[in-house]
Amino acid sequence: MASQTTGIQQLLAAEKRAAEKVAEARKRKNRRLKQAKEEAQAEIETYRQEREKQFLDHQEKHMGSRTDIVRRMDEQTLQKMDELNQNVTGNKDEVMTRILELVYDIRPELHQNLKIN
Repeated sequence: MASQTTGIQQLLAAEKRAAEKVAEARKRKNRRLKQAKEEAQAEIETYRQEREKQFLDHQEKHMGSRTDIVRRMDEQTLQKMDELNQNVTGNKDEVMTRILELVYDIRPELHQNLKIN
């Protein structure tokens, strides 16, 4: 009976050691997965920054910087506004004259639907 108890004790101890080894292996695996994930994230971030820099360089090379674009748009807007103001100034008298002619030139006529009995 004592040998059976000793055998059972040994089996329980072996099972406990095996469970500890399995738990330790799981912990190592989880650490490796976490480390691999962090390394992958760092690599992705590095690649993203590199591509972003390439894009900005390409954009600046072909379109100019954002400040240049805004400056050009402002210049074009001011130029268009000047053109419109010149058109208004140039055509103002003519338009006012035409409007006044239409207002003053009243021709009394009978309406076409009016029937005289």
